[in-house]
Amino acid sequence: MTDLSRLTDDLLRAARQAGATAADALAVGGASVSVDVLGGRLEHAERSEGTEIGLRVLVGRRQACVSGSDLTPGSMAQMAERAVAMAREAPEDPHAGLADPDRLARDWNLERLDLVDDGPVPTPADLQEMALRAEAAALDVAGVAQVSSAGAGYGDRRIHLAGTNGFSAGYRRTSTSVSCVAISGEGSGMERDYYGDSRIHRTDLDEPETVGRIAGERAAARHGAIKPRTGAFPVVYDERVAGQLIGHLLGAVNGSSVARGATFLRDAMGEAVLPAGLSLTEDPTLPRIAGSRPFDAEGLPVASRDIVRDGVLRSWILDLATARRLGLNSTGNASRGTSSPPSPASTNVRLTQGPATRAELLAQMGTGLLITSMIGSSISATTGDYSRGASGFWVENGEITHPVNECTVAGNLRPMLRSLIPANDARLHVGRQVPSLLVEGLTIAGG
Repeated sequence: MTDLSRLTDDLLRAARQAGATAADALAVGGASVSVDVLGGRLEHAERSEGTEIGLRVLVGRRQACVSGSDLTPGSMAQMAERAVAMAREAPEDPHAGLADPDRLARDWNLERLDLVDDGPVPTPADLQEMALRAEAAALDVAGVAQVSSAGAGYGDRRIHLAGTNGFSAGYRRTSTSVSCVAISGEGSGMERDYYGDSRIHRTDLDEPETVGRIAGERAAARHGAIKPRTGAFPVVYDERVAGQLIGHLLGAVNGSSVARGATFLRDAMGEAVLPAGLSLTEDPTLPRIAGSRPFDAEGLPVASRDIVRDGVLRSWILDLATARRLGLNSTGNASRGTSSPPSPASTNVRLTQGPATRAELLAQMGTGLLITSMIGSSISATTGDYSRGASGFWVENGEITHPVNECTVAGNLRPMLRSLIPANDARLHVGRQVPSLLVEGLTIAGG
């Protein structure tokens, strides 16, 4: 197994020798296996294994990033020389730079995060069996005409981050997944739907039969979909798509957008952006969740915090560079890959749940649209004007009457977010733990 800490040390040494005044290095290694089946037979199997390295160098306030997969000393020396040469030609960025040593993360509990499954690693045969079981369960659902794909996979990923500011640490994360896509109807009347689950620990994973059954039931329920009528109606975003609506809020408070002024919430700090009683909390320290981590991509500590508290916006999502531009401190939200510098991103966000079930939320809505799938988007980051393609189910008097497709829902995100009414059905093992959401006053364009 490749020693990732040695690789990052070697990269930093090469950067110093090439003339960098500061640098950080990231090494990512791991292996993954995926298996797809079709018609009860193996369709595709793939295994990948390797290590990638990335180096960010600073020459004064000029920076550049390079990446590669050649781990030989000569290649790493060339990477460092190329990065320093690029940095010398780059424009000055007064906000670029590594974290101060006294602010670096120093204490964390990897055991508490529980990011590694120490059980037996699933073999390709195990994964094939899981996929076959999911496919068979979907085909057993009345109304399912075919399964277009069923698959399972396993991944084991390790990262190590080091910088000339003295930071050096890494961690490992595993995952196992199973998914299924089912189709109902035929010809131009075909409708498809899906379900999948992915977990750190295989023992937490939904049974393949459950995955296949839910995918099949969803596809069968969509058979015979028609366009809804056009007009202004309330909308319920089903739990599986509600996270996308909250994702627009997260994008609007991301430091990159805020620093450019390219967000409809640029002047909203300290103001109500959600209904009173609702909070949006980020917690990268939750155990057994894929988005958890012991430190951010600049080596800064992470902790639970409220982005929105009791409806009021309390914090941006910041890395070091965006925080410096705004005259603030980083919120520990730096994220990066091997080929790019850090940028702000959120992880493990949870919206306050309400007391109602989704069925009770539909009853409260009365007549309107239940959205279960979304495609495409036309959203203005600066004004919040919102338009997205959608499909789902029409609801009359609180009851689902028939499936609908090929429609568009439109509104403005600022009043939409202020009118949210949450249900109580959020899944608590995913990165965006958001329940079904009722939104008033959207325009639906259908038939």
